[in-house]
Amino acid sequence: MQFRRIGQSGTLSLNEKCALLEQAGRTVCKFGFGESPFLPLGRVRQALQEASGRKDYTAVAGLPELRGKIAAFHCEADGYPIAAEQVLVAPGSKPLIYSLMHAFSQAIVFLPAPGWLSYAPQARLAGHDVVLMPSSHQERWRLDPAALDETLSRHSQTDRHKIAVLNYPGNPDGLTYSRAELEALAEVFSKHGVWVVSDEIYALLHHQGRHISLASIYPQRTLVTTGLSKWCGAGGWRLGALILPSDAPDGLYAALVGLASEIYSCAPVPIQAAALSAYELDAELHRYLTGQRQILAAIGQTIHAALVERGLRAHPPQGGFYLLLDFSPFAESLAGRGIVTDRQLCESLLDDSGVALLPGSVFGLPADALTARLAYVDFDGAALLDRWDALDEGQVKSSAAKMLKGIDRLGDWLH
Repeated sequence: MQFRRIGQSGTLSLNEKCALLEQAGRTVCKFGFGESPFLPLGRVRQALQEASGRKDYTAVAGLPELRGKIAAFHCEADGYPIAAEQVLVAPGSKPLIYSLMHAFSQAIVFLPAPGWLSYAPQARLAGHDVVLMPSSHQERWRLDPAALDETLSRHSQTDRHKIAVLNYPGNPDGLTYSRAELEALAEVFSKHGVWVVSDEIYALLHHQGRHISLASIYPQRTLVTTGLSKWCGAGGWRLGALILPSDAPDGLYAALVGLASEIYSCAPVPIQAAALSAYELDAELHRYLTGQRQILAAIGQTIHAALVERGLRAHPPQGGFYLLLDFSPFAESLAGRGIVTDRQLCESLLDDSGVALLPGSVFGLPADALTARLAYVDFDGAALLDRWDALDEGQVKSSAAKMLKGIDRLGDWLH
């Protein structure tokens, strides 16, 4: 009997393994799972409680008033016009990206590597070919316009749609693009008629609050995905949104709604009702977002400095809560211990020292490149948000104490 061979998401399986180790009495330094350390705003949690009695189905695309709120919110946050009719709401951005893959009957999907680990499986499940476009530590893990142009040109003799996925600030690297870099990429996308899924789920956690949406530069074929999981600390609530171009083909909207009606019907109504409060861009929300950004920036820089001090290579994070570690300076000594792939590295590190990292190969990087993702979220975000505007270096290090201890273990294991 034959079944599809689809492995479990690497982040989810690692999280389960860490839980089992802890149940067995092991101390685990959890750098593997990227879940926001912050809670949703109090008013948003209250709104969810008040909506808990709702059990009705909504329109497949979402509550009309919520679609309007999301449009107005991102219009102000990202600086380009958005109408409610351009917005679709779903139980998380992951099913929206999956639906987008299925909405195109024949396509080639171009994925920067490193990139989020679900893009490639989703594209293949939709029956599309996947082309990886690798980058390196020296290139800051960024997609190079010239390399993009060359890759797209090699696939120009085809009648299939071209879809590219861009994620910034990025998972697994915590890096972003400047306006000039986005403009250069947009020129190439336009030349080749590429549809771009711009996964901007971490946009509001740009550490300086200066995210630039690709849709403001390449509006004709940019499909923006976003949601509450990262900036609102509501990952398990599962509320995502898709923003279509204003002149998107009617067939694309119809295909997405049709797919949604057969897969998930609608996002949970109590969550949608609570999201109405989340998408109220007022002074309270501005302060909430500013606090998260400053905390993540401070802790990210502290963790980065500790890693560099121990000889690892990583770029300082610019957004979100990830660092992509390059262990290549230790390649020779690791090989002497029989470790030549990133999976062997992460498995040995977890078994020997209790430090949990996710191998770079699950994000599309070569296994022998010896890379791994670190998520710096093991701290009390709620407590820090109460005093973020008075944080000093000592308080930051105290809040990050568990993670710094984990880096000590990592350094001892390496050396």
